[in-house]
Amino acid sequence: MKLTLIIATFNRATSLLRTLESVVKQSAAADLWECVVVNNNSTDNTDEVFKAFAMQQKQFNLRIVNETKQGLSNARNRGIAEAQGKYIAIIDDDETIEESYIESYIEFFDAFPHAIAAGGAVTARYESRRPCWMSKYTEQMIANPIDLDIAVTVFPKNRVPAGGNMAFRHTAFDKVGLFNPKLGRNGEKLTGGEENDLFARLRAEGEELFFVPGARIFHHIPDSKLTDNYFDTLSYNVGKSKRLRANSDTELKQLFADERKKRFATYILATIYTLFLQPKKAKYLLRMRRGISRGISDEME
Repeated sequence: MKLTLIIATFNRATSLLRTLESVVKQSAAADLWECVVVNNNSTDNTDEVFKAFAMQQKQFNLRIVNETKQGLSNARNRGIAEAQGKYIAIIDDDETIEESYIESYIEFFDAFPHAIAAGGAVTARYESRRPCWMSKYTEQMIANPIDLDIAVTVFPKNRVPAGGNMAFRHTAFDKVGLFNPKLGRNGEKLTGGEENDLFARLRAEGEELFFVPGARIFHHIPDSKLTDNYFDTLSYNVGKSKRLRANSDTELKQLFADERKKRFATYILATIYTLFLQPKKAKYLLRMRRGISRGISDEME
């Protein structure tokens, strides 16, 4: 078993089915990989949908496990504990994957024995259309598109792989530990940052993060994620997650200093958008920054 693909899921049976349909179209030989779905207390028909699909795809190593500790980090950690592959790839239940996805990660880790962590390209696919108010900055928060190069390369210091498209050697978790259960989505709560925290720990150990272009995922964005309410809630929780990751007074001071710089840069960008007759992009850029700043500043629960 070369690779285990982990998909944590919570109340997205229909979306999960779409994801699984892309998983069984992989170019990699079926005996080289497995797919572990982690059901994190779903109250819909996730189990039934998965079992019906798996019955029709018996040639593949598909299985589902239940994780009763709520939270995306807990679900992913359970998947890692269940994984039989020497490599582990992690995606989300609102994505589909390129046919070369699994094969690309297997080939990468086989070819680069010193590499311990990687991520691939992310392409956003909108249910209706990309809204006119969206800039590349607000899109990064909602869809996190990534496409660095046409060849394997190292992620720059200011970037990390997307949480919905990351891969590791199994031994990476022995080296730096698992995902922090205090971070990440939890039920309907939109906190995050668990992957940033893990990648920071890897970099602190001197590890590089690699971009693997063939391992592309498509992030499906429903209209419900483009509402003002979702936008404001997500912005706030991005800031809250940043504060949760600050583990000392020094890190907290640095976080506040960085946020002041980003607010200044945001005002400049908003002015440019306005001057180029794109006031809606300016409005939502400022709205995002205000939400993130508020999440950072508010007292933690």
